[in-house]
Amino acid sequence: MSDIPGNLRYAKTHEWIRLEGDGTATVGITDHAQDAMGDLVYVQLPEVGEQKTAGDETGVVESVKAASDIYAPVDGEVIEVNTALEDTPELVNEDPYDRGWLFKLRVNDEKQVEALLTADQYQAQLDNA
Repeated sequence: MSDIPGNLRYAKTHEWIRLEGDGTATVGITDHAQDAMGDLVYVQLPEVGEQKTAGDETGVVESVKAASDIYAPVDGEVIEVNTALEDTPELVNEDPYDRGWLFKLRVNDEKQVEALLTADQYQAQLDNA
């Protein structure tokens, strides 16, 4: 069973988002997603300064099995990327909700975050897949 922290919100495309309380949010992929991908060997992240709309492709994660697009869960400006992933993409596998985060956004509308899936709703989506 996947680890699904209750303090995060989730996109149907398996990204998680955490509001930081200062108008910014941290984004990553879920434990379920990294487990399904297998050992990650490469992570392509967005450029700092890019404006993203919810659903926009923001990068790619590649494993020995497959490549998968990463999508912006909400509208916002990319303000930081996890540069540690350039040399150690396996951080996403080891710690997807902390050291393996992907990028940070300055969120345009926090109501978009509230509209995403709760942990229980995300678990229900996984159960019904």
